[in-house]
Amino acid sequence: MSSTDGPAVPADDEQASSLDNPAVRARIRRVLPWTLVLAAGIILLDQGTKFWAEAELELGVGVPVIGELIQWRLVYNPGAAFGIGGDYTWILSVVAAIAVVGLAIFVTRLSSVRWAIAVGALFGGAISHLGDRLFREPGFARGEIVDFIDYAGYFVGNVADIALVLGAVAVVILSLAGVNPRRPEPREPDPSHG
Repeated sequence: MSSTDGPAVPADDEQASSLDNPAVRARIRRVLPWTLVLAAGIILLDQGTKFWAEAELELGVGVPVIGELIQWRLVYNPGAAFGIGGDYTWILSVVAAIAVVGLAIFVTRLSSVRWAIAVGALFGGAISHLGDRLFREPGFARGEIVDFIDYAGYFVGNVADIALVLGAVAVVILSLAGVNPRRPEPREPDPSHG
């Protein structure tokens, strides 16, 4: 087995990916800072572009970027995707907070670089959206998400949305491929075979 992320760990190798294994804990300590840097970068990029959009764009007015396909269009979204659930913003805030806590726990258990990138993108996007919900108008836990990337009039999103979608797709692909979030260390060659 190579030192890259491998397929799911068979039951007899369960100890190799256990949190009790010092090698796993060491890999987690190596991967965790980079996961957090990725999440922080997404938060900064998302919030910075939202600040730019609010400062430079007129509410609801499209500015072509790639013709009609991609435009800058500032809107405020009280709901989830496509504005669904706008009357229940506080519930969305609670769900976002639970997601952030769950991702925070999961991030501290990752030693696979590929999983760390995927979950780091989810973590950064989720934190940034939660920040909007908690601290933007019209008030605490009722804040509206700042959206400004208009995709041909079908959907208006932001950088956090891109990170969330890419992270979710990566998690699905890694899961379907059987990649273990805590990949085992490569086995030492058996001296009796050589």
